[in-house]
Amino acid sequence: MERPLPQSALRELQVFLRAPRFWATFGAVVLIFWVTGPYGTAERLAAAPRLGFWLVLHAVAWGIAVTAIVFVNTLLRGRIPSLPRRMALGTVIAGIPVGLATEAISLLTFGGTPTLATIAESIATGLLLSALFCGLTFMTMSSKQAEALAPTPAPVAEEQTGERSEVPLLRRLKPENRGTILHMTVADHYTEVTTSRGRELVLLRFSDALEELGGTAGLQVHRSHFVADNHVDRLLRSDGRLAIRLKDGREIPVSRSRNEAVRDRWG
Repeated sequence: MERPLPQSALRELQVFLRAPRFWATFGAVVLIFWVTGPYGTAERLAAAPRLGFWLVLHAVAWGIAVTAIVFVNTLLRGRIPSLPRRMALGTVIAGIPVGLATEAISLLTFGGTPTLATIAESIATGLLLSALFCGLTFMTMSSKQAEALAPTPAPVAEEQTGERSEVPLLRRLKPENRGTILHMTVADHYTEVTTSRGRELVLLRFSDALEELGGTAGLQVHRSHFVADNHVDRLLRSDGRLAIRLKDGREIPVSRSRNEAVRDRWG
């Protein structure tokens, strides 16, 4: 099941939008700008309009900056290993649209005619604002946000043989869920991973998850299911088709094209 870059980035963006720390930081910055009234807004705007001005400006600017950072992070995760460097690059890319957006909001609020000088000044301000948002977001990032943007290094897992081998997929799981992989299945644009220590949704294509199984002994039994050897209870017939009963009681369908391989392995 293929998952385009935009969908992957949108999923990671949702992690930020659902994080209380992100909104708390946003609210604190808006409050500071409202109270201090920088760039002459304290003299030119009353309290209520000034709050509205900074709320709209920051909502637009943060939206552009965070979206750019998340998309750049998703695009370059495999090429640039450092999360701070990816965020910095996203900050630079976001600077121009943030500057243009803030210039447009200022013109709509205060009037005037844009010039090359004011546009250049706004772009420079946009870079500073993007850097501010990036730094504040990075410092207040929750563990869930950090895991979404920068998975931790891959641990190792025990195989049935007793030998140890690297299982890259485990690095995407929370530490408390990192155990022997038992079953994987497709869940929308996620892959649901069941281990000996828990179950977790991972923002990863199923095909990519299969490539990160390392030495895990098992078989892909369906286009949407992988089953590990040590999680098979028995084979059975369900509605005239071959199925697998897992040790946790669930029944997994077997594709007709994989019937022979399944019987040879577990029959």
